[in-house]
Amino acid sequence: MLELTAEPLTREAFAPFGDVIDTRGADFFPINAGRTKRYHDLAKVETLGEEARALISIFVSQPVEVPLTLDFLERHPQGSQAFVPLHEERFLVVVAPPGDQIDPARVRAFVTDGRQGVNYRAGTWHAIQSVLEREGEFLVVDRGGAGNNCDEHPLAVRVTLD
Repeated sequence: MLELTAEPLTREAFAPFGDVIDTRGADFFPINAGRTKRYHDLAKVETLGEEARALISIFVSQPVEVPLTLDFLERHPQGSQAFVPLHEERFLVVVAPPGDQIDPARVRAFVTDGRQGVNYRAGTWHAIQSVLEREGEFLVVDRGGAGNNCDEHPLAVRVTLD
């Protein structure tokens, strides 16, 4: 079993897997007569393949126990998948770079601070939604359309927090 300790999520550490969605430190411009700050283009939404379109959904997830034990990672080869907490829920993020196989030496685990969301690039291996402490509601942006867009790969992983 692969043993990982989740590290704090940062833009730099997560860059090989996708985008951290967070307004802190991001550029903005004023809109709506100056009443609104628009933090523009925080993540790249990818929709690949036939009849592809972006979907917006709400996921309601039950909390996991830590240490978190996983039996598999999944990927979405035809589109990115973004998770943005709606009520400052912290969650665990387990990822591996895209590819046909998963190299255990390249699997990473992160923990969000409750204000951060993530956008997994198309093909990035990742764990299922793993909210901490309480039920969580997440705005999810991902791909809809024809074709299979979810692969699973068996991998035994145990994730702890510092």
